[in-house]
Amino acid sequence: EELGRVADCGAAEARAAVRAAHEAGAAWGRLPAKERSVRLRRWYELMLENKEELARIITAENGKPLKEAQGEILYSASFLEWFAEEARRVYGDVIPASAKDRRILVLKQPVGVAAVITPWNFPSAMITRKVGAALAAGCTVVVKPAEDTPLSALALGELANQAGIPAGVYNVVPCSRQQTPAVGEVLCTDPLVAKVSFTGSTATGKILLKHAAGTVKRVSMELGGHAPFIVFDSANVDRAVAGALASKYRNSGQTCVCTNRFLVQKGIHDEFVEKFAKAIERELHVGSGFDAKTTQGPLINEKAVEKVERHINDAVSQGASVVTGGKRHSLGKNFFEPTLLSNVTTKMLCTQEETFGPLAPVIKFETEAEAIAIANAANVGLAGYFYSQDPAQIWRVAEQLEVGMVGVNEGIVSSVESPFGGVKQSGLGREGSKYGIDEYLEIKYVCFGGL
Repeated sequence: EELGRVADCGAAEARAAVRAAHEAGAAWGRLPAKERSVRLRRWYELMLENKEELARIITAENGKPLKEAQGEILYSASFLEWFAEEARRVYGDVIPASAKDRRILVLKQPVGVAAVITPWNFPSAMITRKVGAALAAGCTVVVKPAEDTPLSALALGELANQAGIPAGVYNVVPCSRQQTPAVGEVLCTDPLVAKVSFTGSTATGKILLKHAAGTVKRVSMELGGHAPFIVFDSANVDRAVAGALASKYRNSGQTCVCTNRFLVQKGIHDEFVEKFAKAIERELHVGSGFDAKTTQGPLINEKAVEKVERHINDAVSQGASVVTGGKRHSLGKNFFEPTLLSNVTTKMLCTQEETFGPLAPVIKFETEAEAIAIANAANVGLAGYFYSQDPAQIWRVAEQLEVGMVGVNEGIVSSVESPFGGVKQSGLGREGSKYGIDEYLEIKYVCFGGL
């Protein structure tokens, strides 16, 4: 259903937003860190005061269950709280000089205008995780929200205004799918933009990187994942099932860190699959995000549904078995049954590319070395999970998994205090934590001579 209408900005509006951010940048960057902190803190407080309305906006435009949307708003607001505190901790250095008449100073200064391009699956949190860090550092931003979910970005803009964030510091450029390439190109090529931060697919990230290379912009990229979830014979199977359910089916499988491949050791394989299937059938309920009992909302669009179907059909044609689910839900439209496949091999499409839907394929393995080899065969490495109660194995596997984030006996790892990001083709840089603000700061060396 149509929820409302927003501006469909193009290249001209994107350039105007960049100029507005540039013009506001000098004053915002010169504000004492404490003043930036106070305004970010007020923005955080306003998000909490309006959390129910903000959550309903997410459910309406994204489809995720209201309980998940409420959780996202709290998570989203926490980044403003965190970076309000970090704003006052941008420390420089005094380095002992080799010459007695010199002093070496190191300053950290805002990079300038940051272009922030965000996805639809976390339409609020992916903005605040970037914008909180940028504003705390003294940068100004231009946000290009996903074409499917502009309302959350605009709602955040209204609250930023109420919080006393000056005009031009937080700018939003909503646009249609047709205008997106032109707007993205402006944000990555305009010489007034100093930094690009993007969350989305690896393919799109590569296009943006090429655009940004022309003016050698700072970039941070949080790109696609293909997360393995390994269950070893030593694991607590019940805990592994609970972690698998949380990791795979949050937001109907539409998260970049959700599990895409389950690798289960031979000794406990059958027990895990049986218990996982029962948990899916018992605990997951498909329906409208506004229905209190719903745990699985619709997928974002028809294209997403078709991809899940394609992965299932390919796997079944090569010998995989549907344990539960496997087809579009009786509700129709973009609803799909939570699905579990067994007898899966690494030759199947669902183990070679990210599904981004409610599909859990299970591969049986025999040795630890085999599991690590399968997990690391991907050209991406965002998150990885494994369950084991063997301390030596935990150290070995945590160190060998080629991912940026590892969950050991945990299916959900994201938190405001933790550095979020990947390795290989899953991206560049880190968001959140004490490291996130560094992405928006330049290091300036000052040599003070003649002393």
